[in-house]
Amino acid sequence: MTMRSTRTAATFSKPFTLSGYPGELPAGDYEILVEEERLQGLTFETYRRTATYLKVHGNGANAGRTELRLTTESDLKKALGRDQAANETNSHTDAALSPQEDRS
Repeated sequence: MTMRSTRTAATFSKPFTLSGYPGELPAGDYEILVEEERLQGLTFETYRRTATYLKVHGNGANAGRTELRLTTESDLKKALGRDQAANETNSHTDAALSPQEDRS
């Protein structure tokens, strides 16, 4: 069985959560590791995803430690979607306020 790993990056502008894990993760850049296995017996080369991990760097007392959190493509897309939606909401709200507007 032939395996391959690919790495991509994701940026979260707000703290976020991942299904199955307690607590929030801080905003920032994260590495995503995807493992796939080659499907045998086909006339063309294709791979099936076997695992998706989010690489999380420790903070505070856990600084210097790195954890690979098993997640799903779906959960990761949902978290990124929530982050993007929060950014769009905030940018629309800020754009609606004029600099001269009295907020009191």
